[in-house]
Amino acid sequence: MRKHHPKNERIKRAYAIYLEEAKRMAPTSVDQALAAIASFEASTNWRDFAGFHIEQARRFKRQLEDELNPKTGKPLSKATTYARLKAVGRFVHWLAGQPGYKSKIRYSDADYFNPSANDARIATARREQRAPSLDQVKHVLAAMAHATDIEKRDRALVALILLTGARDDAVASLSIKHLDLDGRRLDQDARDVRTKNRKTFPTWFFPVGDDVEAIVAEWVKHLTQTRLFGPDDPLFPATQRGLVDGKFAATGLSRRHWSDATAIRRIFKEAFERAGLPYFNPHSLRKTLVRHGEAVCTSPEEFKAWSQNLGHEDALTTFTSYGAVSPHRQEEILTQLRANGRDGIKQGQMGAELERIANALEALNRSA
Repeated sequence: MRKHHPKNERIKRAYAIYLEEAKRMAPTSVDQALAAIASFEASTNWRDFAGFHIEQARRFKRQLEDELNPKTGKPLSKATTYARLKAVGRFVHWLAGQPGYKSKIRYSDADYFNPSANDARIATARREQRAPSLDQVKHVLAAMAHATDIEKRDRALVALILLTGARDDAVASLSIKHLDLDGRRLDQDARDVRTKNRKTFPTWFFPVGDDVEAIVAEWVKHLTQTRLFGPDDPLFPATQRGLVDGKFAATGLSRRHWSDATAIRRIFKEAFERAGLPYFNPHSLRKTLVRHGEAVCTSPEEFKAWSQNLGHEDALTTFTSYGAVSPHRQEEILTQLRANGRDGIKQGQMGAELERIANALEALNRSA
């Protein structure tokens, strides 16, 4: 039984080049799209894409509904099913314009891969993003051991992400030269650093405490003065592994960067668990910083600067992606309004408050 079709492989390769070059998608995103297409192809028993029939789309939907997640043994989430269907739909839409397929596939055929309206709403619904409080992260830092080189590195890594909000893959690719301790600045230079969408921008340390800054400073001093690392060496070196008592184990630090952020996520998981807290991934600290910014920023200009420090060009990105009012805070606000009563805010006070909000939004738009 064949598990590939030569003609399909050629057109999938052409589509991959289209996604990379024309749509400028990251390699990981291209791989995810190709995996979804391969899943659909398998559901057709690897028939030629040119023989597409809408019944194949319907069958693919049914198979996704019955498919189980290999890790959990549970049905695929609505978000996963939605992503796969949309990826295949985009491919079929592109295919309809390619030579050899134009007369056999219509652009409207892609619509048969749309999930139901209810499933789409479930898959794309915004949900509260869990994030630790600033005090919880500091508790984790205080609980982390820092006797060995690896322990020092791990603690400094958590501290730097709290200081800068840098994404884990960017942190994995940082070199010592990207950190300016005197200027309290991290240069996220896309020529060397794997930033999101390969955007270059500076990040100054967020005001989260001198104790957090001290952890990073001590680590850099240890790297440069004790380990004699240079500017081009990794800020957080990958773990060196070797034979210990006949088994492979960590033996210290290497002089190479991590190839991805997998190790960083494991460090966070172990650190939070050892501190007696539920696991929060590295990205969640960006929401921690947004919440802190909402508390300390007193003007639109200040929050705009806070937002830019996270790499957001538009402050509305920070509000909509990270700054939604949490259910807990929402409850507090409504409870307070109820306690004030209907007349808790007088008409004059309400007008002044609305004017203040309008002025703030106008100032935010001018600064954008």
